[in-house]
Amino acid sequence: MKYLLLIACLFATPAMAVEPDEILADPVLESRARDLSKGLRCLVCQNESIDESNADLARDLRILVRERLVAGDTDDEVIEWVVGVYGEYVLLRPTLTGANIVLWLAGPAGLLTALLGGMIYVRRRSTAQTGDALSEAEQKRLAELLKD
Repeated sequence: MKYLLLIACLFATPAMAVEPDEILADPVLESRARDLSKGLRCLVCQNESIDESNADLARDLRILVRERLVAGDTDDEVIEWVVGVYGEYVLLRPTLTGANIVLWLAGPAGLLTALLGGMIYVRRRSTAQTGDALSEAEQKRLAELLKD
């Protein structure tokens, strides 16, 4: 029974998507490739990095990143090349430039608009309730009706 539990624990560990034939001989380049791969989105899985994904396209991207590093590109040049080919969507953390600024600011702007709208609604509602007070004639009539 102990051995079955041990075997189950071994298989429960996360699978590494990087296959042995992809790994570079130079540990420094391999470390750079892994760091870059963690920041690039798998276009098939969408919310996984290419470092974690087992999709064929992710494997192809990992190999391309490694080829660019072996060719002597810097990390920024590799990212620029991948973004040039696949677009900015491939980045797991998009930049704060261009049209992305609108996307980054839309959430907080929507929240502030909703809070402001809620405050205005509550304020108008509370003033409307206090503005409905009875006039003196209405209060006298109400007192007469309540006496009966």
